[in-house]
Amino acid sequence: MLLFLFRRLVQGLAVMFVISLISFSIQDNLGDPLREMVGQSVSEAERQALREEMGLNDPFLAQYGRFISKAVRGDLGTSYFFKEPALQVIMDKLPATLELVFGATLLIVFISVPSGVYCAIRPNSWLTRLILGVSILGISIPVFLTAIFCIYLFSIELGWLPSYGRGELVSVFGLWESGYFSKDGILHLVLPCFALASIMLPLFIRLIRSEMVEALHTEYVKFAKAKGLRKVRVYFVHALKNTMLPVLTVGGVQIGTMVAYTILTESVFQWPGMGFLFLEAVHRVDTPLIVAYLIVVGGIFVIVNTLVDILYGLINPTVNLARTAQ
Repeated sequence: MLLFLFRRLVQGLAVMFVISLISFSIQDNLGDPLREMVGQSVSEAERQALREEMGLNDPFLAQYGRFISKAVRGDLGTSYFFKEPALQVIMDKLPATLELVFGATLLIVFISVPSGVYCAIRPNSWLTRLILGVSILGISIPVFLTAIFCIYLFSIELGWLPSYGRGELVSVFGLWESGYFSKDGILHLVLPCFALASIMLPLFIRLIRSEMVEALHTEYVKFAKAKGLRKVRVYFVHALKNTMLPVLTVGGVQIGTMVAYTILTESVFQWPGMGFLFLEAVHRVDTPLIVAYLIVVGGIFVIVNTLVDILYGLINPTVNLARTAQ
């Protein structure tokens, strides 16, 4: 396990280095940050003086070297707009984004698992055909269209759920504020969480179904049925457990992807999270904030995939983690 974690740490640092290099190299193509900072009334000479002061005219390697030397100390630069450390601005918005991802993950787990198992054990029923048909529709519709439709139906026409914002927040141990501990906050979470989950839910239903169909034809499941075990135990303990490895593999990637998809969801629902902040940073050409966002999201991908590999070993002890990390 220690060897696995060490190798994962080295691989993670290499991945973060590549992400930081790519993120930093594209910032010159995003526009001129001085345009948003000083407006049009400043002369060209003053602009050039300010660029020299900020180091924007320095060679790329000199700028990147300064960035890396500060990044290893946790300093990803200062936001041009907020005048605060970019990493701190991102961290302030991170809880709101994680709330969406957590809520969407719960919906995916509690809907896809029973739906996928049912479709596997009742392949010819009308409900299975309905579930698989809706799943095709769900894969085909972009997340922002789902979000707009949900707002139109449940907020405008029916008036059941709010359409924007986080609602009433409750402080949790003084560390962060969450909407999960108030009725108004939960109501504000329903639509954005469902919209975010809608793009991943059909994928997991079909994945669990296909893996479950394969597991039901294995010898150990047939033996469990021959022993007279209850069908619920056979399906949800013996068969379902052995479908989790590929589901975990896809799930680890998709959780990171959902963090990226929050850009669309947060934009439609005006949700004050990292994704909405990223779009504002692009509009303002706030390059330190853009680079910090890309690095944080890349770090989330690395951490989630490492946790998935550790869960591999817990679910299936025959998996050699040290060999997996190679």
